[in-house]
This record gives sequence, structure tokens and C-alpha cells, in this order.
Amino acid sequence: MYEYIIGDIVEVLEDRIVLESNNIGFAIYTSNNTIENIESRENIKIRTYLSVREDDMTLYGFLTSEELDMFKMLQTVSKIGPKVAIGILSALRADEIKRAILFNDQKTLTKAPGIGAKTAQRMILELKDKINEEEIILGTDDSVIEIDSNLLSEGKEEAIEALVGLGYNRNEIYRAISKIDIENKSTEEILKDILVIMGR
Repeated sequence: MYEYIIGDIVEVLEDRIVLESNNIGFAIYTSNNTIENIESRENIKIRTYLSVREDDMTLYGFLTSEELDMFKMLQTVSKIGPKVAIGILSALRADEIKRAILFNDQKTLTKAPGIGAKTAQRMILELKDKINEEEIILGTDDSVIEIDSNLLSEGKEEAIEALVGLGYNRNEIYRAISKIDIENKSTEEILKDILVIMGR
């Protein structure tokens, strides 16, 4: 119904902002990340999502399209509604969520409130095919972007460094890792799985 609203922020609360536009004050629920990144309160463009339920209509909004898209994507996971999605986006940035899903990193996902191991597994299973792998692994110039070390288990780090030492390209390695389950595997097992994926 609403793509975005442009107006002045007249109040910032713990879980929402009040945006005044054309003499109407909109209560817009949002994430901590959006609240923390508000640089100016005047003439702000907030991208919105209207949640309609039988007994409730709630407006959600974000500074960036990326965060709004992730908010919508999270709700496609069974048992994740708008309130849980907001909680996830308050604990993790959209790009952190994408990388955690791509790299099967349940530990990072469970940092969000209300997300246990089973829900994290479900998020990875249901969203992995919806994440643009190239967007996460590669920069615009095909260079490898930095991967947060918290997303890499010790065994995975060792496997990556071993393969780099043998002359393999990091882009190839990251793509292969994104396709395997490394949970509770040793460095040797991870290496074998990567090499199988890479056809070596």
C-alpha cells in the first residue's frame, strides 16, 4: 500500500519512530540498525511495509531497501513473523544475515532474540537459495570481499588457508564452502568436501 513515506522524524522511541508527513504522524516500527543510522530527522525517506492482520494494522519501515527486502524475506520462513523479523534485524545487519545463511553459520543467527538452533537451521534451509551468492562473495570488480572471521569456524579457516597455499582462488573456495555443511567437521573433512565440489 505504501512504498515509502518522506517526512520529518518528530520522535524516536525504543522500537519505533514517529514520522510526520503532510500533518499526519505515522508510527513506524523499525530496527535498532535503522534507528542508529538516522543522521538527520528532516526530510527523511522511510521505505515501508504494512502488515495487516485480522485485528491489527502495523506499519514497519527502514532506511534502506536492503533492510526492507531482508525483512520481507525473513517472513517467508515458517514461524517468523514481522516482530521476530524486526528482532533479527535489530541484532544483525542485513549483510550479516545473508553471509550467515550462505555460510551455514547458525551461531551468528542465534545471536538474534527468539532464534534458537532449530529456527536458525530452518532459516538457512529456506533462504539459502534466495541469497545472491555473487553479491556476498564478490565485489563489483570481481575482487573478494572481506569475510567476517566470526563466520568462519577454525576448521574452515584452516581449510581455506591450506587451499590458498596450494594456489586455489579464494572465489572458488568460498563458492564451494557455501554448498557444503561444515558443522562438526574436521579440517581434513572440510578440505575433502571442498575438493569434491570443485571437481578436484
